Amino acid sequence: MSRQQFVAYVSVRFSGSSSFKANGRIPGLHGTMADAPGLLEAYQVAHKAFLGTSLTDEEKTVVWQTVNVEHECHYCVPAHTGIAKMMKVDDAITEALRNETPLPTAKLEALRDFTLKVVRGRGFVDEADTQAFLDAGFTTTNILEVILGVAQKVMSNYVNHFAKTSVDKVFRKYAWERKTPATVE
Repeated sequence: MSRQQFVAYVSVRFSGSSSFKANGRIPGLHGTMADAPGLLEAYQVAHKAFLGTSLTDEEKTVVWQTVNVEHECHYCVPAHTGIAKMMKVDDAITEALRNETPLPTAKLEALRDFTLKVVRGRGFVDEADTQAFLDAGFTTTNILEVILGVAQKVMSNYVNHFAKTSVDKVFRKYAWERKTPATVE
């Protein structure tokens, strides 16, 4: 652990950190973000808000992992694989997301497609694609919830790319590397 990570760890650990309270440890990402307290706070607020959306746990996992895989986040894909297990999300969903293979339902596939369009289009999604998302059973509220999930993952994915955050020991068994090159539509 570097001095910077140690200082961040100590400051987060002994400040009554919600990270420590929620996890019984300081996740590496949170320790890294603690060097910019506003970033850590914004990330935690976004995370809590996304957990409170109307999306199911399976749908939240689709949004998170779609962004994580698209951004090739070496830290977040394994972390959210473990989180999905804790949330009791079907392993078939998690594996389809990690391997970029078809999801088990058309509705989840529509969610992944829409999330990818949001990410790849930097928020510009054409009307036909938006209507396809709505026709799959989602709402305009869900569109905003996807944007919230994407915003949360941009913060964590970009920090992990920059900091080369080590995957937490608890998630190392879910290590991930992209198997196929990303395709941009």
